[in-house]
Amino acid sequence: MDTTRNRGQFRYVTPVPPDAATGRVADVYRQLAEDFGMARMAVFQTLSPAPEVLAATWALLRETLLTGDVSRTGKEVVALGVSLANRCPFCVAAHTTLLHATGDHRLAETVAAGGVPDDPGHARLLAWAKERGPAPFPAEHAPEYVGTALTFHFVNRIASALLTENLLPGNLQRSRLVRSAGGRVMARTVRRRLPAGAGLPLIAGLGGRPAPGWAGRTPAGVAYAALCTVADDGGDLLSAAARAAVAGAVAVWDGEHPPMSGARLDGPLAGLPPAERPAARLALLTALAPYRVTDADVAAWRGTATGTAGASGGGDAALVRIIAYGAMLATERAEALITAGLPLTGYAGGGRRSERGQTYSRSSGSSSPNFGR
Repeated sequence: MDTTRNRGQFRYVTPVPPDAATGRVADVYRQLAEDFGMARMAVFQTLSPAPEVLAATWALLRETLLTGDVSRTGKEVVALGVSLANRCPFCVAAHTTLLHATGDHRLAETVAAGGVPDDPGHARLLAWAKERGPAPFPAEHAPEYVGTALTFHFVNRIASALLTENLLPGNLQRSRLVRSAGGRVMARTVRRRLPAGAGLPLIAGLGGRPAPGWAGRTPAGVAYAALCTVADDGGDLLSAAARAAVAGAVAVWDGEHPPMSGARLDGPLAGLPPAERPAARLALLTALAPYRVTDADVAAWRGTATGTAGASGGGDAALVRIIAYGAMLATERAEALITAGLPLTGYAGGGRRSERGQTYSRSSGSSSPNFGR
């Protein structure tokens, strides 16, 4: 039986309260309150048992969505489009409210209702975020638009796996009037310009990978590389065989939602010893269908979380790390699908960066996966 409705926003993790936070967690909470205008944000609170994951996730969101030269409205359209494609009602409600905060109330409700924006530019961004295809922006905007899309491929999975749909008590976010009022409250914070790079001190020492080609030499690339590194470390909580099985299944994922039969989720894990399957199942569910993570899945993992989980056992920090590992596998797969055929350097598959001011286009014959279809 699913008992999550009695837990408020949080399903399986007890967050570190802001007034009890120390070190990296306290630093993230402080910057989050200053830059986002909210002292408590459930997505980040649920990551707080794993400070490195928390810091890298926040830094990536900050350096893609909150800073830069691209319109915040356009980036919120991308964030909302990705969230719709990934079937994440928590994030859909949040970014509908944030679109209201940009001042475009009609756009917010049109997109949330599944409609097409009146503005052709917003319509192209929404289609790209939901379905992929030729990217409707110039090359120099890739760090912000591609970065925002990948941020929410990751964040959507965290929210779907570890949070309920209750952005607000009693699901008040379902009310258009409440969303509009919430947007007005946040309007001043959302519309201000923030300096780029201020999130990077929070992830000092967490990097390890080179920044991706789509990010150029921007803080977004540094933050993305750090999140890839710390999320990948969560794979150490799986056995080598389980990690290979999960990674192999995600590597051939086409961006579609798995059928409800479960064969695509259970088949890759069938050859694992029973004790290794719960951790692998959590990671794979998070990657491909995070909204299917249940109480039973988490309980099964907690009951077997010994050995490879080490001293952390089946605690909250280990759970966050496994969920982050699965979320990042899917995000990196989405990155490969998004950038396939684009003239970029530095990402898997090679290529070259287009000249400044030229829009990206796919190479002829490349597929266009429909995330969420």
